Amino acid sequence: VPEATVVAVPPRKLADPATLAPYVPRDAAIVHTHFPLRSAPGSFPFVQTVHRNLKPGAPSYPNSIFLSRDHARRHNSEVFVYNGLDPADYVFRRFPRRPSQYDLFLGALHSAKGYHWAVEAAKRTGHRLIVAGGWRPSFTGSIKFVGEVDGTTKAALLARARCLWNPAAWDEPFGLVTIEALLSGTPVLGTHRGALPELITPEVGALCDTVDDMIAAAESIHTRNPAACRARAERHFTHLVMAEGYARMYAHVLATGALPLGQAGT
Repeated sequence: VPEATVVAVPPRKLADPATLAPYVPRDAAIVHTHFPLRSAPGSFPFVQTVHRNLKPGAPSYPNSIFLSRDHARRHNSEVFVYNGLDPADYVFRRFPRRPSQYDLFLGALHSAKGYHWAVEAAKRTGHRLIVAGGWRPSFTGSIKFVGEVDGTTKAALLARARCLWNPAAWDEPFGLVTIEALLSGTPVLGTHRGALPELITPEVGALCDTVDDMIAAAESIHTRNPAACRARAERHFTHLVMAEGYARMYAHVLATGALPLGQAGT
């Protein structure tokens, strides 16, 4: 960013507000961190975004902003700003999906991500599945493993898929891959875990609690309108919407000394 001033801070200085404060420019209006702080860095107003799930019973951090309504609720808060992405980074295919197109799983091949549901569905139905992510398992038949992919390849895979499988088995704070799919015009199959019910509506995908239900939902997933998928993401989950949300948070903190309740004070 041409307008940005980069200040190098040794990692060991970040966790302690007292050692971080000297690195903050004197004319800074507010400090926004993406790592935990127990108190303000010096006399500067500050907010902090929590990107992970904290352990049950862990002490709360002041002025915390969470990534979704569910993420906030599980940490006894009401304050959140949705993540956002730049639509220009994704290929939008406005054409209706076809039943014959491949399904896609994109992410870490960890049981919490639920990739085994997508694999089981492909084995049971014979429908083509592309798996993109780290760790090479042994897949055969209709399942193709392509490993980790760069941004260009990921955008192409998302745009050409019948749907994205995101059968999360954990309470994910947000779920960026869901938004990546919607920006591509591609519907999403998800679960009722974490933030997914806030991201996926019946118009852009389906929420299921079992692999059998997800297999059944996949049969008609191609009927979702790609324009509706893109429109939902553009309305709620772009980088500009996210920036506006944080700007409202900043303004409220500067005016009142505290964060507003709800989604960016709305």
